Amino acid sequence: MIWDSILYALAITIITLLISYPAAYFIRASKHQSLWLIILIIPTWINLLLKTYAFIGIFSHDGIINQVLTMLHLPKADLLFTTPAFLIVASYIYIPFMILPIFNSMKDIPNNVLQASTDLGANAFTTLRKVIIPLTKQGVLTGIQVTFIPALSLFMITRLIAGNKVINIGTAIEEQFLVIQNYGLGSTIALCLIVFMAIVLIITNTKSTNGKG
Repeated sequence: MIWDSILYALAITIITLLISYPAAYFIRASKHQSLWLIILIIPTWINLLLKTYAFIGIFSHDGIINQVLTMLHLPKADLLFTTPAFLIVASYIYIPFMILPIFNSMKDIPNNVLQASTDLGANAFTTLRKVIIPLTKQGVLTGIQVTFIPALSLFMITRLIAGNKVINIGTAIEEQFLVIQNYGLGSTIALCLIVFMAIVLIITNTKSTNGKG
């Protein structure tokens, strides 16, 4: 259960990072940064439960995706109550919280630094690898913190989207308290979760401090 929770949280964090880093780079290079940031932030104002139910409507047997498949004369897909659906929804929820700190780090990079890299013969990939990524490490670590730690204890999304297909720390705590009523074990699991979250915070903060040094 604990290792499954860590693996799920790690998968969510990696997926979110792979999507968010290019998105943050695109927003920084855009002339309409404010517009893109508004588009990014507005979904965070919507209640999490409403967003989850919206995805249920998308992934359900008679949902939008299966309606499109039916129109294309393709067999329907069982998407709801699957691990991929859970990873997709969880990653979508955390993308804004990963993009914003990375974007803030990118925004602080002076344009003359990027121009100097180009003038010295570096191509776009080299500039990204040797200039942009090292200078945005703090933003990446912050994004990992605000994604990985909450993803460890996801409960509502897990139950509504994955059903019983995904068992993590959040659902285990809920089961111990509300179903089995083993409050001692439930409290122990919750305490272990808090300790592990603290360890992750210490590790990421230490790396951040070393990076600044």
